[in-house]
Amino acid sequence: MPALSLEGESMDRKLTLNLGVSLLVVTLCSAVWAAPEARAKSVIQIWMWGGPSQLDTFDPKPEAGYDYCGPLNKPIQTNVPGIQIGELLPLLAQQADKYSIIRSMTHGVNGHETAAYMVQTGRMPGGSLVFPSVGAVVSLFKGYAHGYTSLIPPYIVLTRTQGRFSEAGFLGPKCKPFATGGNPNARRFEVEGIIAPGISDERQRGRRSLLHTLDTLGNAMPDEPAFARLDTAEENAYDLILGEASKLFDLSQEPAELRDKYGRNTFGQSCLMARRLVEVGVPYVTINYGGWDTHKQHFQIMRRKLPEMDRGMATLLEDLANRGLLDTTIVWWGGEFGRGPRVQWEPPWNGGRSHYGKCFTHVVAGGGFQGGKVVGASNATGEEVAERPVSVQDLIGSIYELMGIDPDAPLPNPRGEDIKVLPSSEEGGIQTEGRLREIM
Repeated sequence: MPALSLEGESMDRKLTLNLGVSLLVVTLCSAVWAAPEARAKSVIQIWMWGGPSQLDTFDPKPEAGYDYCGPLNKPIQTNVPGIQIGELLPLLAQQADKYSIIRSMTHGVNGHETAAYMVQTGRMPGGSLVFPSVGAVVSLFKGYAHGYTSLIPPYIVLTRTQGRFSEAGFLGPKCKPFATGGNPNARRFEVEGIIAPGISDERQRGRRSLLHTLDTLGNAMPDEPAFARLDTAEENAYDLILGEASKLFDLSQEPAELRDKYGRNTFGQSCLMARRLVEVGVPYVTINYGGWDTHKQHFQIMRRKLPEMDRGMATLLEDLANRGLLDTTIVWWGGEFGRGPRVQWEPPWNGGRSHYGKCFTHVVAGGGFQGGKVVGASNATGEEVAERPVSVQDLIGSIYELMGIDPDAPLPNPRGEDIKVLPSSEEGGIQTEGRLREIM
């Protein structure tokens, strides 16, 4: 678990030194670099792994015809006049005043690995350095270098890491996300390293007592510094397992009615868990929500998954707002790209949608982002950006600014190179149009 790593004699000293230097540089930079004022404290990223269809969600094209819309050709009006979204999202339609839709995202890449790397890091792939994801950068600047003292790691993923790239990059293990594992919709959310399957709290206490009885070497050398470090790690670990932290992951403490409202499924309960995490100050939470790589049976999958997404995400927005958390929590929805606007009816796809990075949609809410707005536009069939292209750098840079992280600040790295948190357009090889000022 990243927050509990013990820097003992056997650890890789080079990694430890690099991390220490990185934290020192960030701390020193914060004193001399004019970071923007933070309006957001946390980010909940709903990572739509596989690439969600923009036409069936937040950029419907009913006039484009059956070859583009298929059977989902009846978009619905939202609670914001003039904004329509897909017919299978009626609950989100009633929350549209809380989020803004970016309909002109573009990077032109159609490969999962490359596109995911770009959207998660804001960097072009290639070169000898693997750059950190947004979550890792936030965990560094707003976590360990910002006085973050919680035993809960500052970067949490529900429930599996995004995969296909190293989320922490050159920032190293300390900034790697803690993936909970388990299933928050299970009777007991068995968080890896915190909740042991089939082991009660009483049995955990008994095991700890037995461990102390058998630790004859430690009892004989109570002043040994190495054992003192082990004792500290043990205390932290058991505070997580038996203390308040373990209660944080106990969703049975939430009202049954609210759990039902989120949806009794993995995604719905992950949304509820994400709200609990930001409520206690965790800076970055990713909900890794896969299943959107719909090359075949696209519309059948949409009829199953979109109502699930609608319920979980709409309730999350409403719940955050009701608790006064939406003003300080960014909710970021989107995947590595979108889906092909033209339906592939021919075999072997038989009604599927391909990868599409030329023009796709992301959604942002809270934490300084205005609601009830649309940024950019696609053309009549959704195949081209028609207005205001938005690059991943534009979006990520806007998130950094709202989190009080200057995108132009130095990013600590093991080579000591002059690397910024986010590259300029010329440096990064990605054409940008600027931050999302129209909704900030």
